[in-house]
Amino acid sequence: MSRKGIGFSQLPGLQFPARRRINRSRAGNMLVILFLLFCGTFTALPMWFALITALKPLNELWLYPPNLLFVRQPSLRNYADLFLLMSESWVPFTRYVFNSIFITVAGTAGNVIFSSMCAYPLAKKRFPGSRIYFRIIVFSLMFTQTVTSLPAYQIMSGLGWIDTYFALLVPAFAMPLGLYLMRQFMLSIPDSILESGRIDGAGEWKLFWILLMPQVKPAWLTVIIFSMQGLWNMASSNYIYREELKTLPYALGQIVTAGFARAGVGAAATVLVMIVPISVFIFAQSNVVVTMASSGIKE
Repeated sequence: MSRKGIGFSQLPGLQFPARRRINRSRAGNMLVILFLLFCGTFTALPMWFALITALKPLNELWLYPPNLLFVRQPSLRNYADLFLLMSESWVPFTRYVFNSIFITVAGTAGNVIFSSMCAYPLAKKRFPGSRIYFRIIVFSLMFTQTVTSLPAYQIMSGLGWIDTYFALLVPAFAMPLGLYLMRQFMLSIPDSILESGRIDGAGEWKLFWILLMPQVKPAWLTVIIFSMQGLWNMASSNYIYREELKTLPYALGQIVTAGFARAGVGAAATVLVMIVPISVFIFAQSNVVVTMASSGIKE
């Protein structure tokens, strides 16, 4: 026997498969990178156009041919005019901001909590009708808000929630997409983790919050992104008529419809509205990929 001893490959009866070589070329990698770079640039063009339009003075907004890539004389006048117009409204500008922040934060938190708590028994418990409940949830994803607006209004009117925050928050708590994503991601968590917690004496409440919720962090971060984007961009609602309960996108949208003279101000308003959802998406974009990879229908 040599000083180095016998290697695993020299033991009788042990055979290891040959390592597969990945067939890649630098030219192919460069083509893929260039294609993705082109797609990313094309996708970012609307955001870039909004940014430069918000910095253009009035005499550059309607030049022909239009200048889509840069600004000759950048100015912050559009932002100053935006805040001046909002300060002159009979409802304070801070009220619109508060409404949007409150609805977005409360609706997102409620959606994550209720979706997670409903997804837990659907994913980890077996009870009569569980598959039927899940199929109803999947079926509800086919309906848009426009289709359900009439029965939803009748329900809100019957409950006396017209012109209240409840008309916006309660439907946000019950968004079926969040429940679907949470349930599908929880299916990928091994049941042995929960069984080990039960052996240690943990109850269902502790199993859910301490063991399961940290494991499904990509899923609830994805739900946060989708929920925040939908609630923050909510410009109007069929249930809110009082001006002091309207949201920030609604107030800024009234400025955009004022005509050509306020096109730059409208672009400035667009930039302000899209800062929040873009920031949240950049913060948690990797979790969206993980969640979508685990969101296939499993029976």
